[in-house]
Amino acid sequence: QVQLVESGGGLVQAGGSLDLSCAASGLTFASFVMGWFRQAPGKEREFVAYIHWNSRFTNYADSVKGRFTISRDNVKKTVILQMNSLKPEDTATYYCAAGTLLVVAPSQYRYWGQGTQVTVSS
Repeated sequence: QVQLVESGGGLVQAGGSLDLSCAASGLTFASFVMGWFRQAPGKEREFVAYIHWNSRFTNYADSVKGRFTISRDNVKKTVILQMNSLKPEDTATYYCAAGTLLVVAPSQYRYWGQGTQVTVSS
C-alpha cells in the first residue's frame, strides 16, 4: 500500500520559514517524480514544485520561485519543501504527490498524501 505522509506544517508569521517533509512508503520511490501542490479554501489545487527522480530537474510555480526549494533523498524516501520569505497568500493545505511525468497538472499524479496545513499570518 502506497503511503505519502506530509509533516512540518504550522503557523508562521509573514517573512518566516517552514520546511515541509513527505515520507513515502510502498512504492519504488526513486522511480517517481515527486511534486508539491497546495490548495487554499475555495480555490483549486495548484502546482507548487516538482523534482525529477534523480533530482536532475526541478520546476517551480512562478509564485514561489526564488523562495521555495524542493529536494529529495531517495535513500530515506523523503521529499522536502523548504519555504522561505513566506507570505499570507502562501496559506493553504500542502500536498505531496508522486507521478511518472514532469508535469504540473495535479490530475497526472497518481499518489497523494493527506496534506499538511500552512498558515502565514500578516
